[in-house]
Amino acid sequence: MNPKLINWSGKRVWLVGASSGIGAALAGELARRGARVALSARSKDKLRGLGIEGALLLPCDATDTASLAGARRSLLAAWSGVDLVIYLAGDYVPMRAADFDLAVAEKVVTVNFNAAMRLAATVLPDLPPGGGIAFVASVAGYRGLPKALAYGPGKAALIHFAECLHLDLAPQGIGVWVVNPGFVATQLTARNDFAMPALLTPEAAALATVDGLRTGNFEIHYPKRFTCVMKLLALLPYGLYFPLVRRLTGN
Repeated sequence: MNPKLINWSGKRVWLVGASSGIGAALAGELARRGARVALSARSKDKLRGLGIEGALLLPCDATDTASLAGARRSLLAAWSGVDLVIYLAGDYVPMRAADFDLAVAEKVVTVNFNAAMRLAATVLPDLPPGGGIAFVASVAGYRGLPKALAYGPGKAALIHFAECLHLDLAPQGIGVWVVNPGFVATQLTARNDFAMPALLTPEAAALATVDGLRTGNFEIHYPKRFTCVMKLLALLPYGLYFPLVRRLTGN
């Protein structure tokens, strides 16, 4: 369904949200495989701190269209084009109805979904056949979950957006991928106060992402021992899904 990305030597890859977590680990992994990486996040110091030799540093705010446009201009001036764009920026605040904070929820959705659309709008004219754009969403976007009142909806919207975009771009040979990880040990998941099954390191998540890009599949999800269970749960009718999730999560 997508181009199979196997040989990274010389590939021009722009990672937005690369200062920590999966983004930082993926940037390092792709650079080790010979890719030319451009790294974006709000803090240039954090990007510089990754120590990736030869990386093009493009600090910007992914939620700001003007900031993204400026980073794109700098990228094209340096490289004259891009092969793959990856959106990795994300935010997470555990939230339930009893402590629902609209301002916080809107901020989380802006980072997790609206900013991804803004990046897509910025780079769509640049995406080449054989390359494309990838979005890191989450299995939390499959169905509603406890404490995901702000996080889950944005990720669900991002998955849907990627599906629609894939339908439009695949006939042109331009890839669109959605990456749906389970739990990954990052600064964001450290906010959880519950046991996280099948927890991965960012480095393991980066390897799984690269492996997924080799397949040409639209969706890359990992670790399978967890994500396949979530996929099965997502198939259940509400009358079974809601009580089973409450039982499994203790909520």
